[in-house]
Amino acid sequence: MTAREKLLAEAAKRILITDGAFGTEIQNWKLDEAAYAGDLGLGHDQKGNNDILALTRPDVPESIHRAYFAAGADIAETNTFSANRISQADYGAEHLVREINVESAKLARRVADEFEAKDGRPRFVAGALGPTNKTLSLSPDVNDPGYREIDFDTLKDVYREQIDALVEGGIDFVLIETVFDTLNAKAGIMAAIEAGEAMGRDLPIMMSMTLTDLSGRNLSGHTVEAFWHAVRHAKPVTIGLNCSFGAEQLRPHVKTLSALCDTLIMVYPNAGLPNELGAYDELPETTAALVREWADQGQVNVLGGCCGSTPAHIRAIAEAVAALPPRAIAKPEVRTRLAGLEPFVMGA
Repeated sequence: MTAREKLLAEAAKRILITDGAFGTEIQNWKLDEAAYAGDLGLGHDQKGNNDILALTRPDVPESIHRAYFAAGADIAETNTFSANRISQADYGAEHLVREINVESAKLARRVADEFEAKDGRPRFVAGALGPTNKTLSLSPDVNDPGYREIDFDTLKDVYREQIDALVEGGIDFVLIETVFDTLNAKAGIMAAIEAGEAMGRDLPIMMSMTLTDLSGRNLSGHTVEAFWHAVRHAKPVTIGLNCSFGAEQLRPHVKTLSALCDTLIMVYPNAGLPNELGAYDELPETTAALVREWADQGQVNVLGGCCGSTPAHIRAIAEAVAALPPRAIAKPEVRTRLAGLEPFVMGA
């Protein structure tokens, strides 16, 4: 059975649980620069380079993976959100991209397999690809709207390098997450498709958009429906939303995707909105009650948490939806569905 088939089989039985935040959990360790840098001899300050901990302090991400699986998670996301050549350039660690991704994936795979062996319940590993700190759709120079810091082929190659390493490490899915620029996501999709073709097998993609305002658009201006039309050709095994806001603010957009998409819906919101100090105060039971509303209405297949969410949040979510049936996958009418910033449906 392929990873796609295995996930769909499990998702038909129950609402699955993905893990919570990595960044805020790592911050709780209060590591100093030396802990991040290890003995790699890099010339830049490494504090805040969470991805490099796979090489210098693997006990940290391993501990976090274990805590989330123990809390009830079915899916682990690799600690590789910024493990790409563009983002690692800020730390002078571009040459370590492959090693970071391989080791992060191996670590997550080992812990996932260990938990699966204990109780026989399938555990999955999603290789996390962040959006990078570049955008293909927008100019960083207000005086030159046509200027771009990067082009599509370059970004596709950056993602391909990361994906190949994650696959080598043992991931089940490529998770293109926190999508603020739909064109960036398309570069990730093309890289994943090419990687799968090179291996001669299906390499399932998960897609997760992030909204930049309450109107329900990402930074490149796409509505959630337009975003779906733009990426549906990739046949993602899940589509959904993450980060952005708390569950309260995402409610109408989850409802839209649920009725529209002929694949699994995965949503992992922040633990509410940050306070004036940038910390997240929403209690696990509050988050769990909010996301349970989506489950009560049959709108979700996979739930988890993003910024500010802890193993306690994941445990509360898992317990809150344990007895509820998963969403039935939508079967929309066959139409030509196109996207500018708004969706366009021919013949509707």
